[in-house]
Amino acid sequence: MFKNLSDRLSDTLKKIRGQARITEDNITDALRDVRVALLEADVALPVVRSFTERVKQRAIGQEVLKSLSPGQAFVKVVQDELIEILGGGTRELNLRAQPPAVVLMAGLQGSGKTTTTAKLAKLLRERENKKVMVVSCDVHRPAAIEQLRTLAEQVKVEFHHSQTGEAAETIAARALEDARRKFMDVLLVDTAGRLAIDQEMMAEVQRIHAAVTPVETLFVVDAMTGQDAANTASAFNDALSLTGVVLTKVDGDARGGAALSVSQVVGQPIKYLGTGEKTDGLEPFHPERIASRILGMGDVLSLVEEVQRKVDQDKAEKLAKKITKGRKFDLTDFKEQLEQMVNMGGMASLMDKLPGMGQIPDAVKAKVDDSETRRMIAIINSMTPKERRFPDLMSKGSRKRRVAAGSGTQIQDVNRLMKQYNQMQRMMKKFGKGGMKGLMKKMKGRMPPGGMPPGGMPPGGLPPGFQ
Repeated sequence: MFKNLSDRLSDTLKKIRGQARITEDNITDALRDVRVALLEADVALPVVRSFTERVKQRAIGQEVLKSLSPGQAFVKVVQDELIEILGGGTRELNLRAQPPAVVLMAGLQGSGKTTTTAKLAKLLRERENKKVMVVSCDVHRPAAIEQLRTLAEQVKVEFHHSQTGEAAETIAARALEDARRKFMDVLLVDTAGRLAIDQEMMAEVQRIHAAVTPVETLFVVDAMTGQDAANTASAFNDALSLTGVVLTKVDGDARGGAALSVSQVVGQPIKYLGTGEKTDGLEPFHPERIASRILGMGDVLSLVEEVQRKVDQDKAEKLAKKITKGRKFDLTDFKEQLEQMVNMGGMASLMDKLPGMGQIPDAVKAKVDDSETRRMIAIINSMTPKERRFPDLMSKGSRKRRVAAGSGTQIQDVNRLMKQYNQMQRMMKKFGKGGMKGLMKKMKGRMPPGGMPPGGMPPGGLPPGFQ
């Protein structure tokens, strides 16, 4: 998300950042470009007007014009105002009510409410150690109840059974009583949606709201709906008094207009971002981190948190001990590193969070293809256990031909894999001898601008295009 906006803003701010003297005229020119960039990102016009006016008022004051580094000061103003329109600071769910705290999920059909309900249940169970129950009040779409039941089993939370033919508010009230009897901490209520806003849907969700009195009412909206997301959010807010927003499918939206509009329109913060269909694809929304990413400054904090959650710490520790004891880094170890990188969202996701990546030419970025990582995993999977343990065996052409045929690749692909493995193996050997200091020295000058991620290098070594 925000790729197009980030590219446009980075170009605009790059021009003004390096200027020794900033005047009202060149601030006006820069803001004209910023305005166009925001409109192209499908940000609602009232939000664009408010944003540019606030930036202009601050920029023509002493804060920028009298600054020793006016270009940098202007960028800081833009960053601060981006954070503001994204909702200010991070807002967590308010679950401090007497258990069970009820969270109502509302939104149009197709926005991802049911999947998001399961994702949120998993997040609350795993990260906040909450006992969670989910219930479907969507009596208009029979598959919705079964879908939530299946997802509840996957994420290991309690499911309250419901069926079509019942009144939605009756189901919700019964689920609340069930949650109380079972001493649940949180009850997540999934509601019905329509393809468009209508009176019947709004009346039903209002009755559900009255039946359970939720402490949080979250509006779930597809990020790709653009400006329509803000209009729909406004209608739901009038009916329900929303407390927060969940943006879904943000990985499919390169513009980001919904994120920059919806919070301002409803006056409530975006609390979560959803990606993909997997149940772990939900993350808390951090306005300051998103603003940094939009301006090409990276998001190292999110990267660190992702590494801590998704990297298998036991395997990492075993590998570190193995290398420091002088034992050889083999192809099984290399495969595990590649799988760790895929688990973290791939190299493209990692690059998106590293500072300075916006300065890398598009031609180089295009070479960083996660399909190459999966291809290398497939090649290693086609090797015998002995070949993985003793990589020197792969020097024989007959073995390369067999592995290439088994993995559906070419001999050149096998050669490329072995070249990258050998590079990684030499780095690990250096690490074993000289520690991290030796490894950093070895890597110096070979990573893109912005340096290395935590741990000294991306899992799986250098991606194609950085060698």
